[in-house]
Amino acid sequence: MKIIKDQTYDEERALYGSRDVEAVNCRFDGPADGESAFKESRNIVIRDCFFNLRYPFWHDKGLKISGSEMTGLCRAALWYTEDAEITDTKLHGIKALRECSRISIRNCDILSPEFGWSVQEMDMTDTDVQSEYFMMRSSHLSFDHVRLTGKYSFQYITDSIFTDCEFDTKDAFWHAKDTVVRDSLIKGEYLAWYCENVTFENCTIIGTQPLCYCKGLKLIHCRMVDCDLAFEKSELQAEIVSDVASIKNPRSGSIIAESVGEIIMDDPEAAGKIRTIKEPSL
Repeated sequence: MKIIKDQTYDEERALYGSRDVEAVNCRFDGPADGESAFKESRNIVIRDCFFNLRYPFWHDKGLKISGSEMTGLCRAALWYTEDAEITDTKLHGIKALRECSRISIRNCDILSPEFGWSVQEMDMTDTDVQSEYFMMRSSHLSFDHVRLTGKYSFQYITDSIFTDCEFDTKDAFWHAKDTVVRDSLIKGEYLAWYCENVTFENCTIIGTQPLCYCKGLKLIHCRMVDCDLAFEKSELQAEIVSDVASIKNPRSGSIIAESVGEIIMDDPEAAGKIRTIKEPSL
């Protein structure tokens, strides 16, 4: 493998089409303001590098990035790239990943609106994220110990699993399908409307009007905090080990809760069964 060390590049397509290259402590920055530094490259290792220019990793295969920084000016950093590992790295440019597959992210700091659209097979662990429209239309995601702040996250995702995560995000999981969330904290308004075959297990759910218009929804041993007008027009099975502020017109299935502050059944098609274990304390 060819090693490039302590260099600065700012020209257009500086290392375009590279093969079997390791870049160490290099900077991609400067007045020429060139784009697409490693476009169409194969078997690339990036260590302790600084990226301040656009589109560095498009159409790459076999990419390892560690200890590096992509600034807010490094927009759309990885698109159409396959088999990438990113560790201990700052990804701070908008739209950092699109149309990528087989991606592993570990111990990173992500500050990137519209991150991760149409990504297939991504593992993410021990990572902090600030993003809007995070991971939209992606599939086969496996997240563990991920902390997210943002809005409109995980919309239209499929076939995914989340474990021990903390999400502070409104309108999350809209239209999600075939997804499991375990041992996690989800805070935000209007959680997971229109989702199908989504399961929340041992989770704490916080916020108004969650889980409406759902099909095949399951809640297993979950807590709900400040959740009013929950489950409207949803088909579900729910075991809730806390009080619920209010439940409105579940379409079908059954709900067991510690107590419910208010049950609203004013829709003739609402046939969901609600059972409480104790008297309301709300």
